Amino acid sequence: MTVNLRPARAEDAAAIDRVALSAFAQYRDQYSDWEVFSRGVGAMSKLGRTAELIVAEGGGKVVGAVAYVGPDRPKLEIFEPHWPAIRMLVVDPGARGGGIGRRLTQACLDRAAADGAPLIALHTSPIQSVALAMYLRMGFREVRPIAPIFGVPYSIYLLSLDGRAESQSKRGR
Repeated sequence: MTVNLRPARAEDAAAIDRVALSAFAQYRDQYSDWEVFSRGVGAMSKLGRTAELIVAEGGGKVVGAVAYVGPDRPKLEIFEPHWPAIRMLVVDPGARGGGIGRRLTQACLDRAAADGAPLIALHTSPIQSVALAMYLRMGFREVRPIAPIFGVPYSIYLLSLDGRAESQSKRGR
């Protein structure tokens, strides 16, 4: 299947939310309150209010999505305001294994570089082992744990885009 990346459109909202729920469903038993957590996941398209949503489209349907939150855009308090951030990388379980997640992540890295950012941040959990392994292979490094989300441990990860991430992460601690 040929997959193309493109900016999300308003009419993609329901598909993005479906893919997000489908992508996180495998973790439902890990979160202490899946019903509440899944309401947030199932509203991924709302991230488009403050972030750039990018979709992966294959076979005429949305098979993946990610939110790129640029520097100094509103974002979770766990991130420094000047950090660009990757949020909610999701790939439909039936479309996994073809590099879609990596391509979506790279699209965010490209946008951060175009914004002149020295680094990019994300948060993820060890339960998301495939995504975490991909991020580590791409050069992301854990900088600090954050409070668990519905009982699941998470940490902040940074990737240097120009060799200055170390000094930025120390400022952000």
